[in-house]
Formats: sequence, structure tokens, C-alpha cells
Amino acid sequence: MNKIIGYRKMLGLTQNDMARLFGISPQAYRMKEHGKTAFSKSEMLLVRNSLRQKLFPNITVDEIFFD
Repeated sequence: MNKIIGYRKMLGLTQNDMARLFGISPQAYRMKEHGKTAFSKSEMLLVRNSLRQKLFPNITVDEIFFD
């Protein structure tokens, strides 16, 4: 999940910011980012939409989470 960490940092967001965006605890977000629990489809879409708005207008969920 290092790719997710990189994208989060490119967006200028902290783990706490992402946890707030997802409506979960910072600890729960850390577990997702480090691959201990899975991102839900809606969380994947939130990440994709944030990246599309600010950095990569054509990025896909697959490119972020599965490539």
C-alpha cells in the first residue's frame, strides 16, 4: 500500500485527514493504508475523486489500488 501513502502525500493530506474524510478513526485508516484491512468501494471512489480533482484527471481505481 505504499502507493496509497504516496498519493495521500501528493494530495497534502495526513492520515487523520483521510480518516475524517472516510468517517473512521485514524487507527482504522492506518490499518487500511498498511494493508491490514481493505478499502471499501466507496472509500476507493473517494480517493479516486480527490486525485481526479487535484492531480490526475483521468486516474482510475485500478491504477490507484491494483496496478
